Amino acid sequence: MNNRRVVITGMGVVAPNGTTVLDFSNAIKTGSSGIQYIDELKQLKFSCQIAGKPNYNNTYLNNYFNNVQLKGLNASGLEYGVIAGLDAWKDAGLPIADKTENPFWDAGIIFGTGVLGVDKFREAIYKVDDGNVRRLGSTSVIQTMASGISAYLGGMIGCGNITTTNSSACSTGTEAILMAYDRIVANKAEIILAGSTSDSGPYVWGGFDAMRILPHKYNDNPTAASRPMSATASGFVPGSGAGAMVVESLESAQKRGASIHAEILGGHVNSGGQRNGGSMTAPNSIAVQKCIKQAIINAEIEAKDIDLINGHLTATTKDVLEIENWCTALGRKEKDFPYINSLKSLVGHCLAASGSIESVATVLQLKEDFVFGNINCEDLHPEISAIVDRERIPVKTITKPLTIAAKASFGFGDVNACIIFKKYS
Repeated sequence: MNNRRVVITGMGVVAPNGTTVLDFSNAIKTGSSGIQYIDELKQLKFSCQIAGKPNYNNTYLNNYFNNVQLKGLNASGLEYGVIAGLDAWKDAGLPIADKTENPFWDAGIIFGTGVLGVDKFREAIYKVDDGNVRRLGSTSVIQTMASGISAYLGGMIGCGNITTTNSSACSTGTEAILMAYDRIVANKAEIILAGSTSDSGPYVWGGFDAMRILPHKYNDNPTAASRPMSATASGFVPGSGAGAMVVESLESAQKRGASIHAEILGGHVNSGGQRNGGSMTAPNSIAVQKCIKQAIINAEIEAKDIDLINGHLTATTKDVLEIENWCTALGRKEKDFPYINSLKSLVGHCLAASGSIESVATVLQLKEDFVFGNINCEDLHPEISAIVDRERIPVKTITKPLTIAAKASFGFGDVNACIIFKKYS
């Protein structure tokens, strides 16, 4: 039994359809898509010329970086992660340690990514190849090392506890939040800023285009392209951004008088070992089901208690299999199935950032008692409609009292993560 209760006291997000939590919340409630046509992809002869990319002016960065940090900055994932992370920290009402003081020994950073600073790395390659290595600048390493995001945030805030970066493909963000939860439950920290980030751009998305798993028939109609659970789904739309949460012990939050967004009851992380149908790109269904079941056990709830699922659901052929796995793991189907939605219909697949951004969306729904609609899912896949009642997959936002929600992510490499959130009371 978990002796320590763990809560969320701060949130930040940089998503294709909103770069503040308020804007993001309004966008998911109204079904506003952040997927757009990107001319650069056409010029580079991509088949899929659309993506979910956060939008802000460069001057916006002045709110988060000083002039020294901005010099030579060319790493979108680092930008997104810093913005989301600092916004979450501010939302939690936490201070920044003075440079002359000790760091916050009980506060840490667990902030994941898949790759970081791809554009900066490309810039560095060209300078090295041209014999201009001395012109790389002093920040090339920081912008391109995976742990640059956690190092950046840890130094900006002044954290003295664990400061690290995890990387587990599409499961990265959900895993980071669970790692923070585990560390606090183990009494090794009081506060962890957890989240994940993913770069934008052709050098991140190109490999997926080469795999022919991105939709290429919607370049003239970008917002209709991402179609999770739809009969006409034709692949995932690439996305990018960052999500962040301040994960804190209840004792610490109460002592500070902090506002609380939700409680984390527990979760689980596992792998299918790329066996029994699992591969680098496909899930082992038994492992997925075990991950969900063990998350429920660790959260000390029952399957019937789950009101809402925010799924992984990428708009590929595996959507049907994911729904089948949820039905089997929960022992629930048809009208008894929880409400379920996929944020990817609105922002695309934000890769390593998907789990954290989608966790923010899950907590917002719990806190404000709504289920956002699955756009582009009017033509529900017949194999899904055969096992889950249509009403459980709303296409428009509905108001609904919610208490417990499950968020799951399933990533390349046959890795899985499932976390259970509860409305705080």
